[in-house]
Parts: sequence; structure tokens; C-alpha cells
Amino acid sequence: MNFPSTGPAVTRLEDAQAQFVGGRGYLAACTSGLPTLASRAAVIADMDAATNGRVDLDAYCLSVEASRASFASLVGVSAERVAIGSQSSVAAALVAASLPQGAEVLIAEGDFSSIVLPFIHAGRGLRVRTAPLRDLAGAIDARTHMVVFSVVQSATGEVADAAGIVAEARRHGARTFCDATQAVGWLPVRATDFDALVCHAYKWLCAPRGVAFLTLSDALAADTPALFAGWYAGADPWATCYGGDGVLAPDITRFDVSPAWQAFVGAEPALALLASVQPDALYSYTTGLATRFRAELGLPEVARPSAIVTWDDPHGDDLRQLAAAGITASGRAGRARVAFHIFNDVRDVDTAARAVTQSR
Repeated sequence: MNFPSTGPAVTRLEDAQAQFVGGRGYLAACTSGLPTLASRAAVIADMDAATNGRVDLDAYCLSVEASRASFASLVGVSAERVAIGSQSSVAAALVAASLPQGAEVLIAEGDFSSIVLPFIHAGRGLRVRTAPLRDLAGAIDARTHMVVFSVVQSATGEVADAAGIVAEARRHGARTFCDATQAVGWLPVRATDFDALVCHAYKWLCAPRGVAFLTLSDALAADTPALFAGWYAGADPWATCYGGDGVLAPDITRFDVSPAWQAFVGAEPALALLASVQPDALYSYTTGLATRFRAELGLPEVARPSAIVTWDDPHGDDLRQLAAAGITASGRAGRARVAFHIFNDVRDVDTAARAVTQSR
């Protein structure tokens, strides 16, 4: 395949923010991101063209490859090191298929089911063991074949000590599989730090649902079967549409699954936008809002800054107060959860904090 390249970060934060119009009171990027104006326009134009009989498959492929290149830029790899898909669970199942019979998998306790269940139900006698995220590095030992964790926990917003986990895994000869779905888009992440990384783009990357990415190290890729190979996994997809004689791509794109065309049409401008913003600026902005919110609620500081803030709300009382104040938030595992993204500002912080504190 021919991969487009992405340029250097050039978009100012203020200019990127102008691409979002529905962010006021929306503190749920950790549930689903908001589309950009360019994404909306692209999807509508595509639907209008298709309605009038102008379906452009070449344009769809260009959107897929541009999206792949933007994601590659976001996580610091070249485009041929990124496979495309539609769900995190499918990517996790592919990684699980690389493990030998009876291998031990160490998983962060309470992590998102889409990266847990594929290992539990993989068969072949895989032995799954869990440990709290804060203790994950210390739980790695000579038995561990793979360590699985989200760099940012969905239920709590906790940011993992990824460097510590990776260092211990390497010391014991274990591989690492990281889910970056709740991270890429606000937290700088390098895919090369891990043996495998998966990210669904519909949250912090503001893409339509149905766009996911997977990166693999060369060593892990060599052990991974092309379990879901279809026509798009070919070295030349349009030459591998029929029969079983087609040659798979020589790089990570042999793990591609057939793309959800319309989803990638909407993903392309969103990914390009976020890939063009200076990562440190976006990280400082989002975590700064979250830190202000934590302070206004009197919540304790966290070990590593996060754009997601959660707190105990077992009966949903605080969530109801937030909703009454016009705030869109979410609740997970008995906790209220708010997220601060590029389309939020201090007014969202203050409105949400007042809604919660005034009811106490």
C-alpha cells in the first residue's frame, strides 16, 4: 500500500477548538467524543453523494489510509506499523491468539471487558491472573507471558505507571498489551513502548464508532496469526478479493479487517485535526481543567494527572445533580465520572463543580 504522511503539529489549540460547537456542558468524552464540523460535513457529503448514486470506493480507501497515517503520527510510528479494525475486542482476540498453550496473562483488576474477555475465553488453557493497577508491576514474575492493561482506566480515570509496568515486564521477559482508548487524544502515548497497543477512536479522537487501530512489535507480529484476514489484509487489497491465493501484506497491515467505510470518512478529518495539535499543549489543557475541578470538589490529588475525574457516587445522586445543571456526565462502577477535552473550558468546570457541591 502507499501510505500518506502527516505533517508536523501546526494547529493552534484555539483553532482546533473552533472545530467543535457542542462542547458546552458535555463532560463525556470518555464515553463518546463529539464530531468536528469537518467530520460532520464529510459524512453528510458522502451520504448525499451515495444517495445520488455516486459511491466512490477509491475515496473511501483514501480516507482509511489518511486516518491510519494520522493515528500513526499520534502514537509515534510509521503507517505500515498500524492495522485498522472496528473494535478493540477483535484486536485483543488477535493478540490472545498469539499466546502459546497454557500461557499466563496478568491483567489489571477491573479493566475494561473488551480487553479482558478475549483472554479469558481464548481457550488453549490460558491462565488469567489479575492484580490492582497500582500493584501490577510488582505482580509480574517469571510465570508471566503477557501483561494486559489500559494506560488510562475507564472506570476510574487512573493513569497507569506504564513505564514501570513495561520495565518490569521486560525484566521478566514478558510482553505488554496496552489499551490506549481512554488516552490517545489527550495523553501523549508512544506505541513503541508496548508490544501491542489498541485504540478505538470514537472517544478522545472524536471519530465515528467503528474505527480502531492496532500496533504490534515485530516479535509479537511474527507470533500472531492473521486470524481475521480478509480482502483488505492483502498486499494489494483489490487483487485479493477472491479465492485463497492472494498474498497478505508483508507488514502489520496484514492484520487489517475490512473497513467501515462511512466511519472512516468521518474519522479522517477528526484524526488529522488532533494529530496536528501540539500534544503537550493538549495534555496541559485537559489535565489543567481536571485538576481545577478536583480542587473545587476537594478531591485528593492523584499520582499522575488525568483528564478524567471520578468519585464515589453509589446511588447516582451527584450524577442527577449534574444532569439537572445541564451537564452530560457518566457513571461507572458506582462512581460519577466527568472528562475534560479540547472542547471544554473553565465554565464547564465551574458549572459542574457548583452542581455537585451545592447539593452537599
